[in-house]
This record gives sequence, structure tokens and C-alpha cells, in this order.
Amino acid sequence: MADETQLLDELEKGPWPSYVKEIKRMAKKNAAAKDLLGIQELSYEERVTHWKHGGIVGVTGYGSGVIGRYSDVPEKFPNAAAFHTMRINHPAGWFYTTKSLRKICDIWEKHGSGMTNFHGSTGDIILLGTTTEHLQPCFDTLIEAGFDLGGSGSALRTIAGCVGKARCEWSNIDTLDLVYDLTMEFQDEIHRPRWPYKFKIKASGCPNDCVAAIARADFTIIGTWRDSLRIDQNAVKVYADNGFDVRGLIVDKCPSEALMWDAETKELKLNAEDCVRCMHCINKMPKAIRPGLDTGATILIGGKAPIIKGAYLSWVLVPFMKLEPPYDEMKDLLRKIWDWWDEHGKTRERLAELIERKGLKTFLNDLGIKPVPQMVYKPRANPYVYF
Repeated sequence: MADETQLLDELEKGPWPSYVKEIKRMAKKNAAAKDLLGIQELSYEERVTHWKHGGIVGVTGYGSGVIGRYSDVPEKFPNAAAFHTMRINHPAGWFYTTKSLRKICDIWEKHGSGMTNFHGSTGDIILLGTTTEHLQPCFDTLIEAGFDLGGSGSALRTIAGCVGKARCEWSNIDTLDLVYDLTMEFQDEIHRPRWPYKFKIKASGCPNDCVAAIARADFTIIGTWRDSLRIDQNAVKVYADNGFDVRGLIVDKCPSEALMWDAETKELKLNAEDCVRCMHCINKMPKAIRPGLDTGATILIGGKAPIIKGAYLSWVLVPFMKLEPPYDEMKDLLRKIWDWWDEHGKTRERLAELIERKGLKTFLNDLGIKPVPQMVYKPRANPYVYF
């Protein structure tokens, strides 16, 4: 194998694990995986890709979930002439049993290359490499086993969220229930592309944003609280008595200067109106500081990667929304946004790009949302904006 893939072998020589090693392991028992190595080696030699992007392939009743891949050198690598990818809807919070994982792997070894990617950038289980003939039988078997396809193309992508209250004490919303509820509600939007381009929803239970929703989602849900931080002054004193530098590590690093330190009484004071809920003080003093009790979520809009235009971080659309089942307020907002985007968007234009083209004022007017100071870019950097 080494003589056949001299350029690919270079990728195995660095300090980090290489995907080439994993493909080689699978190539010992799967012909498609072996041809995949050959195609990539040829691409490196000729400095041009030998994959034809996209293609119309799928399963009955679905427009999403399968990404077509065809090689332009099928005569050289017939076992990887078609190497389609299937996206499988992951469980909320990515909780699996080993039995479920073994079931997926058994199905994929029977119908595909056996190679997987846990998880793709959307969050899905990615099954790499199968033929057109195997798509429907593989899908049928997955459905019988309790799995469904996720989103791809110009559709609602598979909704993702952090582990939430299942394993994190800082979560202000039940991200697992929210992701499951939205996934069940918007099945048509996930499975049948009908929009200008893709739309992503991601939810983080607190502003630590462990799923990077602000950078990756068109519709970002961040768990937060409406009332004040809860500070246990006795616990603060214990931190200080143990040598913890409360002033240097907490007060001086508060981005909005909402905290004050009384060194004599060893008391940490809060100006609640100035707190921007960044989580820094909670992360550094978890035994003394906790989020408030009136919890909900901040809704942000417009995060995306630089595919056509530059990258955007999402910005605040609704500063605070109480999130409780059946989440009707959020679902109504989503439907309004989709209707507006569907009516005004150009092909392959993400929502943030459309808002930039039409103007935030137009977007807010059309959706009936009142402008608030929190929507201002870097509001705290502007001394004339208070909220």
C-alpha cells in the first residue's frame, strides 16, 4: 500500500492522528475504501480533484439526507465510481448506547464502505461511501432500526444542541427536549428542500456556547437568565481565604465592570443592570456564583461560514424569550423568518446575506419586531447606548 500512495503517506507522518491511517485499515477489507485512496493519491499527483460535486440521488419520499458523489475516473477506480454520503439524524445531545452504535456500523458495513464520521459540522452521523443501488435498502434498514436521515441541501439542517441539563449544571434551558421537539415539528423542512439555501438551528444551554452556535447557526438559541446572578458570599470568602485573587481574576476581568470587590469584608457586589451574562465569573468561581432563576434564552440570527460572502457571527434578535414546551413563540418566529427569506432570498443566499442586502430595518419591520438596543453591533462599546 505504501508504494501506491506515496503522497498520502506523508499525511501520516505528523504528530496528529491521520484519517489516511483509518482509510487504510478499512481498505484491507473493503474495495471501495481502497479505490478511495487511489483517487485521492491521483488528485495529489495531478493537483486537481477527481470528484464531481453533487448529483441527484436520494431515497423515496426524501429530498435531503443523501449527498451524491461521482468520480470522473471510474475506469481507473470502479469500486468508488459512485461514493455517496448519507447523513443520519443524530440523537439530541449525541447520547448513544453501544448497542445503537454497533447497529449503525453493522448496517453500514453491509451497504457502504464501512467508514463513518462522528459527527459532521452540522452534527449528523456521516456515513461515507455507498452506491446508488444500496441507498434505498440502506435507508429502509436504518428506518427499521429507529434512525432517520438528516438535512442536506437547501433545507433545514439537522437541529443540534449541547448536552444541556443532562450533564451540565449551567444549562438554563432543556436543550435536549428543545432539539427533539423542533426536530419532530419541522420534519418537512428537514427532509424536503424548498428554500434559497441551507438553514441551521443550534442551541446552547448557557452563554459558554459549547456547540459554537453563534458562529455556526442561522438561528442561534443561547440559554440565559433574566434576573440577577446568585452570589454566595460565604463561598466567596472561602475562595479569598484560600488565596484566590478575586479582584484580579474576577472583578478586573468583568467585561462590563458589573462586579465590585470589598477587600475588607471580602464581599463581592454586583450591579445587576450592567451584567452581560458572559459566564466568566461563574466559570472561575463555580462554587460561589450561579446563574439567576428566571431562565430562558436569547435568540440570535445570521451566523454562517464564508462560503459565498464573508463569515458572520450571529447577532441578537430577541434579548430574552421564555422557553417552555411547546415552544410556540419560537416556532412562530421561525415560520415568519422562513416566509420572509423564501420570498426575498436569491438562490444560495444565506439569511444573514439577505438581511445585509435588504437592511436590518426592513427585516425587523416585515417581521413586526421592535428594534432594541441589544441589536446594536458591540453595544457596550458605544457609550451612548444603554439597556
